[in-house]
Amino acid sequence: MSTATLRLEEIVITHDGHPLIEVSASVAPGEVLTLMGPSGVGKSTLLAHVAGFLPLGFRASGHILLGDSDLGCLPPEQRRLGLLFQDPLLFPHLDVGGNLAFGMPAGGSRRQRREEVATALDDIGLAGFAERDPATLSGGQRARVALMRVLLARPRAMLLDEPFSKLDTGLRDEMRRLVFARVHRDGLPTLMVTHDRADAEAAGGPIIEL
Repeated sequence: MSTATLRLEEIVITHDGHPLIEVSASVAPGEVLTLMGPSGVGKSTLLAHVAGFLPLGFRASGHILLGDSDLGCLPPEQRRLGLLFQDPLLFPHLDVGGNLAFGMPAGGSRRQRREEVATALDDIGLAGFAERDPATLSGGQRARVALMRVLLARPRAMLLDEPFSKLDTGLRDEMRRLVFARVHRDGLPTLMVTHDRADAEAAGGPIIEL
């Protein structure tokens, strides 16, 4: 379980020299901070900056701190952030088990890794799906696999970019419960971008209107 707080200290992002977004915030372990606002205001750009993928044409200042780590000094692959998008983005050339194992930390025997994948699938109601082709899964099943793939990578914090927007109403409620329960249980400080106020209400954390 993570005990690190995510802190955004005087983050300022500009685009071609023009101010786009200014944010200072602190996200406690297991807390979800929701960023809301109209398209083009810079919500997803802020997530990209935290993840280390700020697009060309943008510049950022300030500090991103996770526990004792200054993430701004680290390349994206060393930041250990879990990214969940509106599209599951499963690898089509890997079966479901291969997708889940892809981001798992190195170490352990092949048998141990298979057992961990099997336990993870059982946790999300997909026991026995390890050898399934991702193309044969429903939208809700793909979303659950994408979430578990992120969690198996042992992230220290989560970034959610409109993660429920492409799900129908029933699946949206199910995935909200699943995602936020795991975030709270694992103590992951989480930044979520959404247009849907119901997402923010389900998350139960603070909201920043941009």
